[in-house]
Amino acid sequence: MKSMSKPAIGYIGIGLMGSAMVKRLLNTGYSVTVTANRSRPLVDEVVAAGATEVSNAREVAEASDIVMLCVATSAQVESLMHGEDGILAGLKPGSTVIDFGTSLPASTQSLGAETAAAGSAYLDAPLGRTPQQAIDGLLNIMGAGDKAAFEKVKPVLDDLGENVFHLGPLGAGHATKLINNFFAQCMVNALTEGFAMADKMGIERQDLYNVVSSGPLHSMMMDFIAGYALQGDASKMQFSIKNATKDVGYYVQMTKDAGLETLMGGNTLDALQGAVDAGMGERLVPEVLDHYVDQFKDG
Repeated sequence: MKSMSKPAIGYIGIGLMGSAMVKRLLNTGYSVTVTANRSRPLVDEVVAAGATEVSNAREVAEASDIVMLCVATSAQVESLMHGEDGILAGLKPGSTVIDFGTSLPASTQSLGAETAAAGSAYLDAPLGRTPQQAIDGLLNIMGAGDKAAFEKVKPVLDDLGENVFHLGPLGAGHATKLINNFFAQCMVNALTEGFAMADKMGIERQDLYNVVSSGPLHSMMMDFIAGYALQGDASKMQFSIKNATKDVGYYVQMTKDAGLETLMGGNTLDALQGAVDAGMGERLVPEVLDHYVDQFKDG
């Protein structure tokens, strides 16, 4: 039974994470309106669980106090916000739009200004952790934007996340997520190159791991990569090389938008893009090791 005191939620981007979040919202008593964005099966699943489906983003906004987005790129967010069937066309005054995806801060800030002009608020709140943790309400949520608007929706965010942060003005959440993912992918590429170099130097991968993991460099990330390097199990990091490439590309773009030049992002992006160009885009991030092994074959 839905509580009349809870805001009506709209959700667009029913992928693995989005469907898990919608199920969590339904299970905690919210009414949720959805529309299909790219794929059908998970939309059918959340509708069967109690969500209401409408035809387009405008209708989602018309039915909602809070519109949530969880899509892959800033271009997709912009497309959903604009046009006669877009979110901005249907927003009710005083409502809130939350972008849970990993987007460019400059795009986020521009959309925020448009949303404010329409009498509503725009927040960025990218996510950490997994779809299973989303079902359990245990996400990490990196929120940013107008503090009053954030506090208004924080009870909903608290139902979705274990750790809910407010990180500053609009765009700060997306900037934090991009820095986090840039840092992660630098580590991934350093680790995978290290294992590939061990192969070339005649060092057993297990021996390298034993030495390095006994010191301060030991981390969960090292173990994610070692799972594939040592046991052939890439499943400990369920994130595609294609998506990692997009995120590091956004980080590089963010530095350019700030009038800066990244010193490490370029090499990491080149390595990941090389793996994508080699047909590995849909494979999981730990498998970028195979790209380094291939690159070192003729060395």
